[in-house]
Amino acid sequence: MLVGAAPFGLIFGTLASSSGLSALGALGMSLFVFAGSSQFIALTLLTSGAGLAVIVLTTFVVNLRHALYSATLLPHVASLSQRWRIPLAFWLTDETFAVVQHRYGQQDGAPYKHWYYLGSCLAMYGNWFAWTLGGVLLGNSVAGLDQLGLEFAMAATFTGIVVPMLKNRPMVAAALAAAAVALAARGLPYKLGLMLAALAGVLVGLWLEGRAEGDDAAR
Repeated sequence: MLVGAAPFGLIFGTLASSSGLSALGALGMSLFVFAGSSQFIALTLLTSGAGLAVIVLTTFVVNLRHALYSATLLPHVASLSQRWRIPLAFWLTDETFAVVQHRYGQQDGAPYKHWYYLGSCLAMYGNWFAWTLGGVLLGNSVAGLDQLGLEFAMAATFTGIVVPMLKNRPMVAAALAAAAVALAARGLPYKLGLMLAALAGVLVGLWLEGRAEGDDAAR
């Protein structure tokens, strides 16, 4: 996951430098926003002269997917104090959710899985900031960096993590439904297609799980 996120951080730092955002502004965004896709969108809106309200609302919509992540992880962290839950909530990203959800799913009885969660958070946080810094330092010295297709590393990483988790019919159907909706709605603004894809996957998965439970009860 660290390797997959690296090109995004590098590209963001480079684009931020070339768009007129100060080095401190770019680094501050990675430190205090820490949301890759939202940072790219915010950067685009900043350079186009959009108002603060538009930027905040747009990034909020893009990050709504984290509500799904939080709902999934809540049963595992509900017993933790706010001293734990607040920073873990801030550091929750797509990558961390992928590996932490897999770790919580292992029935080994380990009582300190939240430390694993924290380790993933800090690793991704440091990695994102370091590569943003690298991009800022590179500046415009590498022309067309965002056109090299480096972001494919993230897609390959997620595919490698998700595919082994598709172990039953509802999971496979949910993934296929989400993929179909994501492709069909890829042209929608503000990454709304992502939210629609997630919603479609959840609904299909729940529907098939409900049918399976009903069939089991009828036997």
